Amino acid sequence: MDFASIWSRMGGSDGTWFVVSQVFVVVFVTLLLDFFQKRLLKHLHAKLLQTSRHWDHIFVESMRQPLTLLIWVVGITFAADILGKRTDVLVFEAAEPVRSLGVIVALSWFLFRFIRNMEQDILATAAAAGRNVDTTTVDAIGKLLRVSVGITATLMALQTLGFNISGILAFGGIGGIAVGFAAKDLLANFFGGLMIYLDRPFAVGDWIRSPDRNIEGTVEQVGWRLTVIRTFDKRPLYVPNATFSSIAVENPSRMSHRRIYESIGIRYDDAGRMAAIIADVRAMLEAHPDIDATQTLIVNFNSFAPSSLDFFIYTFTRTTNWVRYHEVKQDVLLKVVDIIGRHGAEIAFPTSTLHVPEGVRLQPPADAGTV
Repeated sequence: MDFASIWSRMGGSDGTWFVVSQVFVVVFVTLLLDFFQKRLLKHLHAKLLQTSRHWDHIFVESMRQPLTLLIWVVGITFAADILGKRTDVLVFEAAEPVRSLGVIVALSWFLFRFIRNMEQDILATAAAAGRNVDTTTVDAIGKLLRVSVGITATLMALQTLGFNISGILAFGGIGGIAVGFAAKDLLANFFGGLMIYLDRPFAVGDWIRSPDRNIEGTVEQVGWRLTVIRTFDKRPLYVPNATFSSIAVENPSRMSHRRIYESIGIRYDDAGRMAAIIADVRAMLEAHPDIDATQTLIVNFNSFAPSSLDFFIYTFTRTTNWVRYHEVKQDVLLKVVDIIGRHGAEIAFPTSTLHVPEGVRLQPPADAGTV
């Protein structure tokens, strides 16, 4: 029996084994490429971690899994093309659009991972270096980039599948009007969140309050629809973003100083000591290490109150920390008490004086017995 007859019995006369061998080679080469790219990228990533740059090792780390997907999609669809040319099975005709979709998905996956890893690296690097980074801005930019990548990838995928993008965009414009009327509150909250990201009246971690609404607490999260605020009794408060476009918002976290504004009264009997007390209180404030003497500092006799002579203190602390501020304020007030005491004066308290023009005479009752 010659070689031709053997080859014919094995199916080689019609090229079946040649096709099978081609598919095997394609799958084997795909497996080798995936194996070597994993080893290469792992080694390259370890080398790039030793450099001072951050984006290079993040780039390599972000492309490892998407590159595996890309290699296998291209390899499998290439093998499907080989089989499709040999057979009449319709499923193999989908190899080309599947390959195009696989490339789009792999590229989009890489961009999503790269954006997320860069966002995490920026925040982690800033925290390690002790630098202040606006977490809200970083989060907003990351969300906008991911939304942009998602929309672009979706349009490219639809174009690959044969859909008319211009028709879809036109339909989206008409449908957008209807959706806008139906979901105006949702859109108002979305654009309210966008204005928060752009104007940045507050950021995550800030203490905010509104004189118009019963809103006060620490910002925990700024989303596209809601802002989460943790009140001081530790309850979460969910505020729609559209609310911030119609109310005034105070941000005490961004104050430069905290104010001490107190009124102290001494007795009318100590009126002659008022000038010396005021001078010593002013000198104490100007020398106090926690009082910023470059800001407005006022210590003056203020008013004749019903039971006291009042002077007031108006000054600013260097700290803005709430707890530390009260410690400084306590120290200042205790020093004021000491100054008043050193001058032999007393802090006044509400008193009343009763004047009886003709005096008062006590007379025993008529039936009182003799002891």
